[in-house]
Amino acid sequence: MVGQALAGRLAELGHEVGVGTRDVAATMARTEPDGMGNPPYPTWAAAHPDVRLTTFAEATAGAELIVNATSGEVSIAALTAAGAQNLAGKVLVDISNPLDHSGGFPPTLFVKDSDSLGEQIQAAFPDLRVVKALNTLAAALMVNPGQLADGQHSVFVAGNDTDSKKTVIALLESFGHTDVIDLGDITSARGTEMYLALWLRLMGSLNTPFFNVKVIR
Repeated sequence: MVGQALAGRLAELGHEVGVGTRDVAATMARTEPDGMGNPPYPTWAAAHPDVRLTTFAEATAGAELIVNATSGEVSIAALTAAGAQNLAGKVLVDISNPLDHSGGFPPTLFVKDSDSLGEQIQAAFPDLRVVKALNTLAAALMVNPGQLADGQHSVFVAGNDTDSKKTVIALLESFGHTDVIDLGDITSARGTEMYLALWLRLMGSLNTPFFNVKVIR
């Protein structure tokens, strides 16, 4: 769902976009809705013919910028399948969250406090320039913040490389975000990932995922 939202918006903005998957044939053969009731990928693909579907390795090999919109529990495995040689030196927008659904809802985090999934990805692929971003709000709001009555809400970036964060901030601004806050290095991903505990409770209380925080100075 997150990957489709990002891919569709990026294509709309004129970017050349590729979506990676483990098995192209299996993905295109799906006919049932996903676990959240969303239509299968072929339905979305038919409405977005300019977005190509390839393997993880093919999607990353020629990419200038990579988006990790996989489930947190498989993020490192997916990036490993992409190949370290295809990731080296590139900017990765990491939207994943380390959600553990084994105990039911709401999920817990399988890494927190003194570490984060963003840090684990950076450690696993030291030549990759990881920027944590957009993991604190619903997919539709990631790419179109104006869907809320007050579109001036806040999003965050965290990463070790200043130039990479500038690249990601420019991308977020092209989506319509006007308040992008740089939290510092990749260890700041601990804060945005642990915010999910509050986000999930808010979603349950408000009975909707369409909300976000606004930092008032």
